Amino acid sequence: MTFGFASSSAASLSTSATRVLEPAEWAAAGIPLLRNPREVVSGLHARHRPGPTTAVVAVLDPDDRLRASASFTRRPAPADGWMFRNALLSQLRRIIPHDLRRRTPVRTAVLLYCRDGDARWTEEDGAWMWGLRDACTLHGLRCGAYITLTRDGWQVLGEGRGGRRPTADSAPEPFATAEAPPRIPRTGGVASEVLRRAAAR
Repeated sequence: MTFGFASSSAASLSTSATRVLEPAEWAAAGIPLLRNPREVVSGLHARHRPGPTTAVVAVLDPDDRLRASASFTRRPAPADGWMFRNALLSQLRRIIPHDLRRRTPVRTAVLLYCRDGDARWTEEDGAWMWGLRDACTLHGLRCGAYITLTRDGWQVLGEGRGGRRPTADSAPEPFATAEAPPRIPRTGGVASEVLRRAAAR
């Protein structure tokens, strides 16, 4: 796949260019880091089983817990941040109420996009970044991470963090491993006996 602008007037070229965020612009935007990106990616992959050209938008609470998510397939059309913004905004309005009444956003939207190619930034990624940032502003959310999922694995663009699994081709992990279950406390032994006696006092 090749990227670039078709021949057009300078005005339309300028308009299209403003709907794409370069990696340096994204990195300078102060996007909050995910505490555990692998957990987020594995959880969304298990829930939505994305294939190529599938976008998964998710809303996280202040503790990075998933509150809502939705997936949709990108229509075959040139990469355009404005179109991506509208598609993301439509999904956000469907799955979670807006936070526009708050002075500062408390929930964060992240985007996982499954595509062909390698993990390097493309113009299509830049259009998704522009769309995510704008959709978050219009829905009262913080703009969070943009993650690509390819056959090589996943990559959080602008952060340099990634992993080999899941991939665009891998089978989703079961929910039990995508979200680690709470630890079961150990019983028995000297320490347990000491704690039992202390609790009985």
